[in-house]
Amino acid sequence: MVNGPSRLLAELRRAGIDDERVLGAIASVPRERFVPPELRGEAWDNVPLPIGRGQTISQPLVVARMAALLDVHPGDRVLDVGTGSGYHAAVLAALGARVVSIERHGQLSADAAAALQDAGVTGVTLLVGDGAAGVPEYGPYDAINVAAATPLDALGALEAQLADGGRLVAPVSGRRQRLVLARRRGAEVQRRTLEEVRFVPLVPEPPTDAG
Repeated sequence: MVNGPSRLLAELRRAGIDDERVLGAIASVPRERFVPPELRGEAWDNVPLPIGRGQTISQPLVVARMAALLDVHPGDRVLDVGTGSGYHAAVLAALGARVVSIERHGQLSADAAAALQDAGVTGVTLLVGDGAAGVPEYGPYDAINVAAATPLDALGALEAQLADGGRLVAPVSGRRQRLVLARRRGAEVQRRTLEEVRFVPLVPEPPTDAG
């Protein structure tokens, strides 16, 4: 991992990430804390990595792109759907957000809690439950990050939890997965379809064993 952060930031800049706040957040979060020990040598590579239970830690380029689209600022209330390793929530917290992150798998949420503590990340509330339904009791949200592929018709429940001016970014499933950026303006929500991505699917119900 020698010069890992610097190498990764250079790669992200070449790929078009020019938001210096986002790049600073990526550099400040020790990604090696959010991957299995045997993969820590690859933690600063610009690739997704397996974290168990069929889930992955997202590619840093995609995390940076989604964070830039969300335009998160200090004090923003942000919902993170699909905690996974906790890395995406950590980057959002590094941008100054107050993050509520929900995960279907209880063990992944527990592992994420340990990783966040190990990395010294604060400002993240972890919950176990149905991410597709959002967490309305903590809303409305200035931004919602969805880190799992979601059918377009399933976005409504999450969009309803956006504050006026709030932004949502989600990979939308279909013949090809595409990022969608949604923004609430009063009673209306405007959507814009962006580039292709690849995420694991959002699972709408918590497991019976919660583990």
